[in-house]
Amino acid sequence: MNIGIFTETFKPQINGVVTSISILENELTKMGHKVYIFTAADPKNTEKSPRIFRLPSFPFYFLPSMRIAFFYPPKLLLKLGKLKLDVIHTQTEFPVGIFGMLVSEFYKIPLVHTYHTMYVDYVHYLGNGHLFTPNFAKRYSRIFCNAAGFVIAPAQKAADSLISYGVKRPIKVIPTGFDFSHFSGACGDADEINRIREKYGIEKDAKVLVTVCRVAKEKSIDFLIRQMPKLLEMIPALKYVIVGDGPYKGDLIELCNNLGILGSVIFTGAVPWSDIVKYYKLGNLFVTASTSETQGLTYIEAMASKVAVAVRYDKSVDEIVIEGQTGYFFNDESDCGYVLYKALTSDNSEIIENAWQNIQKFSSESFAREIEAVYNEAIESKPKRTFKIKPPKIIAKMSRFVLDLRKNQFKGSK
Repeated sequence: MNIGIFTETFKPQINGVVTSISILENELTKMGHKVYIFTAADPKNTEKSPRIFRLPSFPFYFLPSMRIAFFYPPKLLLKLGKLKLDVIHTQTEFPVGIFGMLVSEFYKIPLVHTYHTMYVDYVHYLGNGHLFTPNFAKRYSRIFCNAAGFVIAPAQKAADSLISYGVKRPIKVIPTGFDFSHFSGACGDADEINRIREKYGIEKDAKVLVTVCRVAKEKSIDFLIRQMPKLLEMIPALKYVIVGDGPYKGDLIELCNNLGILGSVIFTGAVPWSDIVKYYKLGNLFVTASTSETQGLTYIEAMASKVAVAVRYDKSVDEIVIEGQTGYFFNDESDCGYVLYKALTSDNSEIIENAWQNIQKFSSESFAREIEAVYNEAIESKPKRTFKIKPPKIIAKMSRFVLDLRKNQFKGSK
């Protein structure tokens, strides 16, 4: 099978969508399929592959670390016909996804779409929700998903939301697969972990909370930082290590300073993927207060690293975290401090082992097989799509918005 994956974000960027696509590409290739990636160009990229096509792009005005494609080369559209794609799998609702939609209609190729992002949690990036409102995000998501033959949701939470938006297409809930080979040495090299502790001035026997994520507002890291003064009264040597980088880092540093806990909170910045297991292993407890996840791959990564997890309750983790068996839940600031203290001071060996056994169901092989089955169903059924070569007004509006951003960016750089 020849498969075209259309995504705005791909390597060398590091995020959950890139991880999901990389795992899928690898597993489908092992199964004998040819996978072609269409994505936005990134100046940091050094990888060249005949199966990766990078479209001209520019930094997203509101989030410069993200790239947005702005031009679809006509030659590429013609070249796509020679690839003889059997199915198109879009993984973004931004311009590269729109391009995939156009290619699907132009060549009459079945279209499958994965809905990765709960956009109602991200509208604050677009003029604090004034440019794109939550209602616009819902409407745009509905129209985009209804253009596909099948929609894949990584968790039931996302599927339920899409149904509430009015999506009528068949929705398949398929959790993103996980490559356990990277975490096979989950105990890690104790000497290297100790060296990292020394690097950040963490005492040998100090308790450590760790969060691994993009440092952004929707991740609710401030929620956890506000728990630190109370926790430090009970565990004075406690450290909170935040692994990752992002636009909210400056605000969080200021919050730590205002609370007088700057010496107890460590911001590592982005770290190489090859070292990520060691940073998980720094922690006695992985913790997150985010409710914007569609699946929460970092929860699984922490469990695969043999670290106990404590998370703010959200429907997205129902299949991953079972209270008292595979991890801990907290709901709000009234119970968060107590739950974290309990988790930090308990023997979590049984919970860690239970969690390890539970996540085995998220194997990358199973993930790819389920996606392959959707591809085959899409090819066989070829359901009539509502999308025509003339795009709906809302999609045209999104395209114009992206072009306006690019024009304004270049005006500002003169």
